[in-house]
Amino acid sequence: MSKRLQVILTDDEARALKQVAEREGLTVSAWVRRSLSESRAARAVVDVEQRLATIRGAARHEFPAPDIEEMLGEIERGYSP
Repeated sequence: MSKRLQVILTDDEARALKQVAEREGLTVSAWVRRSLSESRAARAVVDVEQRLATIRGAARHEFPAPDIEEMLGEIERGYSP
């Protein structure tokens, strides 16, 4: 299913956009769709890189923690009335 998107441009913006699209052998609509797709893809890569950087940064920290058996015991004791 397709959706229609309306964007209001000044005359100068519309003229410049049309010139760019024509130079690339595209209609304005095709150029806009391609540009939006490229922009969305570029942002997805940035988001992944930011997330990985955050995870890597957190992994550099060391926090004291008991071994798993001790942690499970503490959890079980916490459930007791």
